[in-house]
Amino acid sequence: MLTPRIFPPLLFLAAILGAAAPAHARVPTGTMEGTVLDAHGQPVADATVTMQTSDGSLPYATHTDAHGHFQFARFETGQYDLQAYSHGMFSKWTKRISIHRDKKTAVTLRLPPVADLSVTVRN
Repeated sequence: MLTPRIFPPLLFLAAILGAAAPAHARVPTGTMEGTVLDAHGQPVADATVTMQTSDGSLPYATHTDAHGHFQFARFETGQYDLQAYSHGMFSKWTKRISIHRDKKTAVTLRLPPVADLSVTVRN
């Protein structure tokens, strides 16, 4: 059992260590959100959006909702690259988009027009 003389210093030390640990372990985060649009400016539902760090590592993926909206919440601050994919079409990579501490970064990704392919078969 702890004696009354030892208990207050131990309680004080535990309070200091408990307060310091969360501050040291906490990483600044922010949110990346946006919309995927087709070549006609219409929202694209269920598109896959890939986000990775600008050095090409740590890829993450999500899907757009019925309104073409996507979100990557609580990601470490830094620069990221984004690309959208739907029905065989990829958007261009949008490079070096910054996530800032406690802020939302908005991005619009555009898919290219669908290629017009025609095939002629001759005998």
